[in-house]
Amino acid sequence: MFNYRNLNKKIIGDVPMRQKIINIINEHNLIEEHDKIVVGVSGGPDSMALLYILKDIKEELDFSIYIAHVNHGIRKEEADADEAYVKKICQKLSLPFYSTKVNMDKYAIENKLTSEEAGRAIRYDFFNKILYDVGGGKIAVAHNKNDQAETLLMRFFRGTGLEGLRGMEYKNMNIVRPLLDSSREEIEDFCKENNIEARIDRTNLEPIYGRNRTRLEVIPYIIKNYNKGIVDTLKRTARLAQMDSEFILGFVESRFNNLVVEESLASIVLCIDKLNTEHYSIKSRIIRRSIERINGNIKGIEEKHINNIISLIEENATGKSINITNNIVVKTSYGNLIIEKEKKSDINSFSYHFNIGDTVTIYELGSTITSNIVPITDVDIKKTNRFIKFFDYDRIKGGLYIRNRKDGDRFTPLGMDGSKKLKDFFIDKKIPRDKRDLIPIIEDSEEIIWVIGYRISESYKVNSNTSRVLVLEYKEN
Repeated sequence: MFNYRNLNKKIIGDVPMRQKIINIINEHNLIEEHDKIVVGVSGGPDSMALLYILKDIKEELDFSIYIAHVNHGIRKEEADADEAYVKKICQKLSLPFYSTKVNMDKYAIENKLTSEEAGRAIRYDFFNKILYDVGGGKIAVAHNKNDQAETLLMRFFRGTGLEGLRGMEYKNMNIVRPLLDSSREEIEDFCKENNIEARIDRTNLEPIYGRNRTRLEVIPYIIKNYNKGIVDTLKRTARLAQMDSEFILGFVESRFNNLVVEESLASIVLCIDKLNTEHYSIKSRIIRRSIERINGNIKGIEEKHINNIISLIEENATGKSINITNNIVVKTSYGNLIIEKEKKSDINSFSYHFNIGDTVTIYELGSTITSNIVPITDVDIKKTNRFIKFFDYDRIKGGLYIRNRKDGDRFTPLGMDGSKKLKDFFIDKKIPRDKRDLIPIIEDSEEIIWVIGYRISESYKVNSNTSRVLVLEYKEN
């Protein structure tokens, strides 16, 4: 039988595991007073250890726990038994339990994802829906030090730069990872010594996915033949990469702002002469940053694409252009580099209602909108971009909708006292008439809150009185 006092029993280094987790939570500001924490619990050792530790310290740190379990529908009876087990534990510990059963393989096929990508998308969509139901908070997941090592190796094998070697972080938006400094062996020992029963997913013991092969074959081989401490080595690598990356990306952002000549939703214009004075490392990051701003992500952008663009810049001959992935066109014109995303201009009217926590696909644009609620303490306004914006959640009225323009639209652009016709706003921004139907708009039940890619509404901005923040992220596929 589990005894909370035994939580001090397992020692990691010279610090009991319970205290180590508290130290990490405090050092990285993972959980604050009165937080609502949705804990992803599969029933395995990692998530069970996280569950019991958070349960034990929740009175001390004064936060609430909600348990979330996803049945991926892969192992049938075993998966159902996992779900039943986690539910039973939650009843025993008097914790709220939420579960969902999905068909992960079907979801992967429909969305053109790998099984691992599909599982990740399903889990976080579900976790965010629960956060919406409980009024916002954070998601705690049980990623550990070994998971970090596997992530870095997999990214390295695929090819990655400094940003990819950052790995997972203790805190990313509303996701927190209190076990990131704990090894899988330490966690399993902790469960044994504290009589915490855990379910074992047999698929984790089979090299059927890329991560499983890395865990079961690659890392053991490295430990045996090259470096017994590879897991700790990779943890240090991630920490150093995070520090260096933060510095470089901050510098890139300042240089980007200096180079931009003009920017719209689907196009960015950069000064070639200024760009050519930058080091290759900065130049390539500015190009990636530009693509991300008009595309929502840099999925599919490879080093060959960046090299081709840099060659175009160095030649600096007007009228040259290249097509890269995702309908992105890069061309030169009179000393400027134009990076733009081509789209059909003859688009029909569209309107989609969505709930907070949902991921909605706008088929007409080939894009998605996602949403979640986070405490104001988790928001860094300076880190928003054109496609991620923050709003005062308590000012939202009724439901949320994403649509394109319609006659008579008005809104109050950030920084203005009164409302303005959307048509006049587009004219001021010099947006061509045939491009205006391509610009998505977010509104609540009463008024426009965001003209995506351009401006949010003054009426919904985050201010000193804001406690809960609505985060909206728009992505173009």
